[in-house]
Amino acid sequence: MLFVLTVLFTVALVAPLLFRKVGRSAFYVLAAFPAAAFIWLVATFPRYTGADQTLASGAPNAPPSVTIPWIPDLRVELAFRMDTLSAVLSILILGVGALVLFYCARYFRPNDPKMGSFGAQLLAFAATMFGLVTADDLILLFIFWELTTILSYLLIGYAAHRLSARRAALQALIVTTFGGLAMLVGMIMLGSAAQTYRISEILAQAPELVSQGTLVNVAIALMLVGAVSKSALVPFHFWLPAAMAAPTPVSAYLHAAAMVKAGIYLIARLAPGFSETLLWHPIVLILGLLTMLVGGWRALRQFDIKLILAYGTVSQLGFLTLVVGLGNREAAVAGMGLLLAHGFFKATLFLVVGIIDHQAGTRDIRKLSGIFRAAPKLAVVAVIGAASMAGIPPFLGFVAKESVYETYVHYGEEQGTFAGWILLAGVVIGSVLTFAYSARFIWGAFATKGGCAPTPFKAVSWSFLAAPAILAAATVVFGLWPGPLDTAIASYADLFPADGPPTHLALWHGLTPALGLTGLTIAAGVALFLLRRNVESFQRDIAFPLDAERSYRGTIGVLDDVAVWVTGRTQRGSLSFYLFVILSMAIVTPLSALLVRAAPMPQDFRLYDNPLQAVIGAAVILGAVAAARASKRFLAVLMVSVSGYGIALIFALQGAPDLALTQMLVETIVLVAFVLALRSLPARLWKREPKRHRLLRAVLGIAFGASMVIFAMTAMASRVATPISLDFPKLAYEIGGGNNIVNVTLVDIRAWDTFGEISVLAIAATGLASLIFVRGRGDKRRRAEGVASGSVDRGREHFASTGRRQATLALARKFSNVGREAWLVAGRTLAPERRSIIFEVITRLLFHSVIIFSVYLLIAGHNAPGGGFAGGLMAGLALTIRYLAGGRFELAEASPVSAGTLLGGGLGLAALSAAAPLFFGGQVLQSAIIKFTWPIFGEVKFVTSTIFDIGVYLIVVGLVLDVLRSLGSEIDERSEGDRDDEDTIVEEPQIISADENAGDTTGTRAGEEEVAR
Repeated sequence: MLFVLTVLFTVALVAPLLFRKVGRSAFYVLAAFPAAAFIWLVATFPRYTGADQTLASGAPNAPPSVTIPWIPDLRVELAFRMDTLSAVLSILILGVGALVLFYCARYFRPNDPKMGSFGAQLLAFAATMFGLVTADDLILLFIFWELTTILSYLLIGYAAHRLSARRAALQALIVTTFGGLAMLVGMIMLGSAAQTYRISEILAQAPELVSQGTLVNVAIALMLVGAVSKSALVPFHFWLPAAMAAPTPVSAYLHAAAMVKAGIYLIARLAPGFSETLLWHPIVLILGLLTMLVGGWRALRQFDIKLILAYGTVSQLGFLTLVVGLGNREAAVAGMGLLLAHGFFKATLFLVVGIIDHQAGTRDIRKLSGIFRAAPKLAVVAVIGAASMAGIPPFLGFVAKESVYETYVHYGEEQGTFAGWILLAGVVIGSVLTFAYSARFIWGAFATKGGCAPTPFKAVSWSFLAAPAILAAATVVFGLWPGPLDTAIASYADLFPADGPPTHLALWHGLTPALGLTGLTIAAGVALFLLRRNVESFQRDIAFPLDAERSYRGTIGVLDDVAVWVTGRTQRGSLSFYLFVILSMAIVTPLSALLVRAAPMPQDFRLYDNPLQAVIGAAVILGAVAAARASKRFLAVLMVSVSGYGIALIFALQGAPDLALTQMLVETIVLVAFVLALRSLPARLWKREPKRHRLLRAVLGIAFGASMVIFAMTAMASRVATPISLDFPKLAYEIGGGNNIVNVTLVDIRAWDTFGEISVLAIAATGLASLIFVRGRGDKRRRAEGVASGSVDRGREHFASTGRRQATLALARKFSNVGREAWLVAGRTLAPERRSIIFEVITRLLFHSVIIFSVYLLIAGHNAPGGGFAGGLMAGLALTIRYLAGGRFELAEASPVSAGTLLGGGLGLAALSAAAPLFFGGQVLQSAIIKFTWPIFGEVKFVTSTIFDIGVYLIVVGLVLDVLRSLGSEIDERSEGDRDDEDTIVEEPQIISADENAGDTTGTRAGEEEVAR
């Protein structure tokens, strides 16, 4: 099972590359994989039958299963199990999937640019459905369930240029996702009640679970909501006909043999254990009957042959639900037979529709005429499929429908109630409608209609006709010889109590009431077809007050209106309003919980441990007050930094050098970033502050700070267990191999948290650069420089490639030293009034020392204050000094590697170090301690978590570099560009490079003027 899943998903991943090499013939290659899996499954099918009487996994004679622990604490496993029900559905999924992929090789145009993605998605859908029906864990089943939703969205929206396709895809996504979320809630409730998510174990406990009452009843009802939405039952039936906007192979597979069968599968899976729950029969039987009647009735007024089949599918899904969900052995046999029959004949008919549309260019029955004469082989295949759908002997559809009639005749006799006979009457009426729309399909698609010229029709090749012909042949073979199918499904039927006579799939049961009902169905269906014009006229005159699709669109419209109303009143563009809402909720919500729960408070308080802490605390408060009172942005930023540096000192006094060092470095970097950003903002914070808001803001700020203090004290006073942090010194030294508890915690004990944080850092840096580096559509200067409109520049800065910039750098190098380049050469590109010789000298002295010190912090951080984060910040400060000394040109010279490369490389290195232990039999993020002796250095103890720390180091350096380029270099360049636009446009000076004739000073003087300007 796992091998099949792995192969199918792997092939789906590489499918686009295959299509680039061999074109649409790659569909044949893709079809070979589900075909091979189908052959394997048929050959090994006896292994999956005869053992279903024992539901619990691991019991004697249990079906083959595979279990891989995934989230043990939540009892979630990668559990797969192949029993009879799974095997029957898998045969349908793999067999029909292989034929549909084979069919696609002649359905698509040879030059269709989206074939690669389509083939990959369709094969991935087959793999996902196979995983869904073999999953033996509720959470795993839900994952596959939602994957089918996503893939169906992509496949239905294949023709994304058409509004109808996009709307249909989104509609299917919304409806099935809604049902899936309801189902997830039910799964969690059921798993909690059973204390396991293993489906086989839950079914083994079903009698005890049903006796629990309300909780399990609600859980099963919610799971049925998911099944009803996925299988397009009333009131969710409207999404399936709309989904016919998809290519016909998608309709043939997803809506005949795959996606819509997921809901039927879930009902069939739960029926042996939970069909006696309180809400089961009301949901399954009532909605199934309504769906069968509504779908059949709507099919009779369609003029698109594909829509006739679509509404017919809706009707058949209701029919299947009625039978599979009845909950007895007889219904189980009939339901499985009807499930297979429906997959065969509906896939056949959809593929026939695709051929007609492909060869004739239309699907409208008012335009199609004479197709039977033009394509007799195609017509024969279609007639077989439609006859099976209509329940005409000797096809498989007739065999299955006879069993259904027998089931409901016996059910009505056993119940002896009016409701039982109503269900039987509804099934017969629905079957009459089925016969009528089957006849309408054949007549509309193939008949020669009076007054209509024969429709031009291209010849159909055998390779194009092969897939529907094979399915039609299966319908005939298993109709005449249903024994193999009966044997295959018998072990699933044995899961139900044998409370009646044994039933089997057979072509002839004798002269029974069911046979009489079949004759009645055919006669009434013929009459209804002959009166089709009257039926169409009657349907035009009768308008039902309730329409599901209209209700859906109305609901979506109301949601849109509410969203606009709420957005307009909450997203007001006022930062102060947003902060007011956020801080108010951050105060009220936790404070309410504290008051309601009567949380304890500390009994004794201590203001400070050292008088210096009180002094620093007062400075922090004064800095905060001064920042709030400042009228200029720069002063406010400085005062905020005063508070930050004060907190760093408090950390140091409390004996936390790591925190103090990191806080100091972060404050410094943040201060630089703020100052760089302030260049693009007005100097003053505001022109006039509303006095009426001052008191409110002050109260809110003080209340928020006080609330945070109260929450912290309450959390400390509420502790009843011994803090786990007391064990951190021992864990850090014995397991993490280091003396620095803080750093070992970050890269080992709680490395998952750190990995999440560095991922957020990388994403934030990417978002920041994307916002600032994006190129405007109307920027003429950038287009003139060759920068693509609307692009995002994340590599080396583009100014280095323009002629004027290269000339400026060349001139600066020429002015440096003869025969060699001077260090900090790009600083000479600054205008004289912007240069600081003292700062340049200091930069020459400090840069390399700071870089070396950052590497020391990185390496020594495992046993001393430091680590990857602190080291990365220190290296970022070195780059900041270099930028401040030499400007954006110097930053480009100092950082030959782009920020994006550092961010991606660091995150990749951290991920690789996290996953590497798996290859050696360890766990994710597990560290190893390696001891060895080096000359000079002596004994060395290397901990592999240092590699993870190096990734952190690179990410932090990349983040700082991104900030410098975004808030520094980019703003510098735009400012220069704005000044350039204001100047008179003159011809660019010609600069002579350093290795050309030094005696010619014409270019040099022009370069001096350019630099000065």
